[in-house]
Amino acid sequence: MTNTKLEAGALAPEFSLTDAGGNVVSLKELRGKKVIVYFYPAASTPGCTTQACDFRDNMASLTAEGYVVVGISKDERPALQKFAAEESLEFPLLSDSDLTVHHAYGAYGEKSMYGETVTGVIRSTFVVDEDGVLEHALYNVKATGHVEGLRKKLFS
Repeated sequence: MTNTKLEAGALAPEFSLTDAGGNVVSLKELRGKKVIVYFYPAASTPGCTTQACDFRDNMASLTAEGYVVVGISKDERPALQKFAAEESLEFPLLSDSDLTVHHAYGAYGEKSMYGETVTGVIRSTFVVDEDGVLEHALYNVKATGHVEGLRKKLFS
């Protein structure tokens, strides 16, 4: 299965998804703000926990620069609630259990894992400007150190 990759300058695909608390979060409602949308494979797994905590620990500097962060996974709400509570995650974690939004962003498809080609969630991060246009489309990002690299791209 080939995966359509988004590129900077493209309009970010719209979405409306439910967060861990049952609230609907839509990209359209975030218009006028800079939004970091990141896709991660599974709540409470080691790499995803590292990445989420990295966003959490850098939230003050991201917020100070006007960024809103939302994480998207295929997890159902109970798993997201547990993950948010255990790791003190204050930003929305959204459930895309049918993978519609993952596919729209090219964040689901073939990837290499431990030398094998598998189909699954591609750890990806997208930076959306105030008008809904992609400033960055980053695929196959590493869980560790990703936020620091992202900050360098955004703040330099």
